[in-house]
Amino acid sequence: MELMHTLFYFIIAIGVLVSFHEFGHFWVARRAGVKVLRFSVGFGKVLWAYKKRPDSTEYVLSAIPLGGYVKMVDEREGEVKKEDLPFAFNRQSLLARAAIVAAGPLFNLALAAILFWSVLVIGETGIKPILGAIEPGTLSADAGFAEGDEIISVNDKVTPTWTEAINVIVGAALEGESAIKVKVKNFDDQQSVRTISIAEDDSQNPEVFYKRLGFKPWSPQLKPVIGLVLADSAAAAAGLQKGDLIISADGIAMKDWMQWVNYVKKHPDVAIGLIIERDGVRLPLTITPKSVQAEGKAEGKIGASVHIPEELMKAITVEYSLSPWAAIPVAMESTYNYSATTLKMMGKMLIGKASVENLSGPLSIAQFAGQSASMGPVHFLKFIALVSISLGILNLLPIPVLDGGHLMFFALEGIKGSPVSEKVQLFFQQIGITMLVSLMALAMILDIQRLFQ
Repeated sequence: MELMHTLFYFIIAIGVLVSFHEFGHFWVARRAGVKVLRFSVGFGKVLWAYKKRPDSTEYVLSAIPLGGYVKMVDEREGEVKKEDLPFAFNRQSLLARAAIVAAGPLFNLALAAILFWSVLVIGETGIKPILGAIEPGTLSADAGFAEGDEIISVNDKVTPTWTEAINVIVGAALEGESAIKVKVKNFDDQQSVRTISIAEDDSQNPEVFYKRLGFKPWSPQLKPVIGLVLADSAAAAAGLQKGDLIISADGIAMKDWMQWVNYVKKHPDVAIGLIIERDGVRLPLTITPKSVQAEGKAEGKIGASVHIPEELMKAITVEYSLSPWAAIPVAMESTYNYSATTLKMMGKMLIGKASVENLSGPLSIAQFAGQSASMGPVHFLKFIALVSISLGILNLLPIPVLDGGHLMFFALEGIKGSPVSEKVQLFFQQIGITMLVSLMALAMILDIQRLFQ
């Protein structure tokens, strides 16, 4: 069931991204007077096709939803009817051809801005960025952060939610900033500014940097009361229900939720004798936590969350939204910032200053699609926006066979006054294909390693 959920939302995400990318090529080509023979979402066997007239564009859905293409009239790809020659791609001006090629990745960036705008207008509910206990030796400890500090802004950018605050801090670090200014307020509403100093080694990998940062969300002491119970989980198999209070585990009194969580983690695949209280009656139960791999070691997991009282939930959450007009510049800024961060991270990986483990292949992207969809529509829209930015930036890189490679050839044509020879283009395209296949193979290997971890 979980696999089908993940696969479904992965296909939805890829379908949206590919459709927007190819529509960019298609729309500008039509405006430039180029005849489009086929607009396809997907590759391989055609599942559905529609053509209004015999001489109009054929719209196609194909079996493999991992890409798409727009086929235009082009003398380089076969014989062209005499009446279609004025509408051939290769006969258009250099500027028109460049615009058609650039439109795909630019439409991906535009899609990201639209999705960020939608999220801002719809609004989202998030956890307030209130810090928990600060561990000694971390970047946050060195900067003087204290438990209970609530982050107001990062480098003067307002960060109302925990996710937004962390994204801005990590993004600033990956962009190479050596000092990040964070405005906070404590429980007494006293404001101050902390400065996070970052060494070059800290910013090579976002996961490593986050661990070095040492930020953890503030967690009030909660009673060990069961909230949500996942289907097919150890908790469900043991008969735990929402509202059950854990009194003891193996005869040890459970005073709070974190004590219970830590006890479960230490007992993977080991039966635990429980005493619970349900509707005022104490009952014995036996639960066997499932074993999961976390940071190279086995930990127990029961598949249940804590019950958070409604009053406390209101105190630690925030609803954030903007008016349609006010959301425009914020969405544009978010698109620019994420695009710059993506480009800089690619550059760092190229010169060896960032780990290639930052790469994500189709398996990781599929997992993120399923996870974000489970968290709600807003999170899924933000996920698509981020992948759309990555797709747009990747396609603008000057690598032959990508859109950026074609733009590079057009730039050379503009400089030398004549097109680059097909022989030279073919040579560099073979290099480009080798680079992309190697990159995809590396991403797949990293994906498989993550699955086994």
